[in-house]
Amino acid sequence: MRIAILLPVLLLVACDGGGSDIVQPEAHAACQSGLPTPMPGSTDGMIHIPGGTMLMGAKPIHAEEGPPTEVTVAAFYIDRTTVTNAQFAAFVEATGYITVAERANSSIVFAGSGRIGQLDDPSQWWRLVEGASWRAPFGPGSTVEGRETYPVVHVGYADALAYAQWLGRDLPTEAEWEFAARGGIDGALYTWGNMPPEDATKRGNIWQGLFPVSDSGADGFAARLAPVGCFPANGFGLYDMAGNAWQWTKDLFVPNLSADAPPSPHEALASTIDPANPDAPRRVIKGGSFLCADNYCYRYRPAARTGAGEGDGASHIGFRTVLRVTEGGSP
Repeated sequence: MRIAILLPVLLLVACDGGGSDIVQPEAHAACQSGLPTPMPGSTDGMIHIPGGTMLMGAKPIHAEEGPPTEVTVAAFYIDRTTVTNAQFAAFVEATGYITVAERANSSIVFAGSGRIGQLDDPSQWWRLVEGASWRAPFGPGSTVEGRETYPVVHVGYADALAYAQWLGRDLPTEAEWEFAARGGIDGALYTWGNMPPEDATKRGNIWQGLFPVSDSGADGFAARLAPVGCFPANGFGLYDMAGNAWQWTKDLFVPNLSADAPPSPHEALASTIDPANPDAPRRVIKGGSFLCADNYCYRYRPAARTGAGEGDGASHIGFRTVLRVTEGGSP
């Protein structure tokens, strides 16, 4: 997994040996607790989304976001929050599952930077750390103890899919994810409407300042993940559909949206291969992360999208699951 391959999606990992989060006291007070332990066949902790039609994508801010395309999605259930460390641990305990990062025994780590050189040179702020995984998000000596309600990260696409299938669920399609993220506000720039981020610092965990030099932490979390559900839910009652951790979707990544018929599986696979890493097809990830700054990402908007290699687990990529509704209206 080469650093140059990961540049477009900012696969960054906070690297401070697991130091404490810099938060405002009220930030933690609002976070979700008492989250359900996952149980196969259950919809506990999920929200029913009625389905409908939306204008997916947008007039591109980044080239891959458009053109806007009308799509219709059927009703489904989706996790209220991203999957947490505690929830993923229950899966691992029940199945003995070993993640991609654990098998590789390494992950990309964000080292920060006190200066700005060329933003197309990610080696300024990344390094590869042996032993980083969902269990040890900052590398050897770190742990998820005390971080049970944080999003599970360092999970690749296969890891997320394995968890979902254990529960009898699936990962959302890109259209399902975006429909859910919009919360019933079709066409809005953000999940909360059109209010600029500087007027909505308590709406999501994003990078506030000049990346990668300084994050002011005005949202309560400076250059760090937050526990799930620390910010207001969207119109459907879903938390963290903007910022905090990127989220895997089921779709192969293609360079743009199309109002025509989707490409065949062969065409989609061919278009999503990174020539520098041909053995790792890319999947769409959505939502942005705590490392998304307006000067170097700006992908915490529902229309935003990018691709990540299937094995690219990192400390700011998580996921949530869906359960689709049958014709009779039941899961």
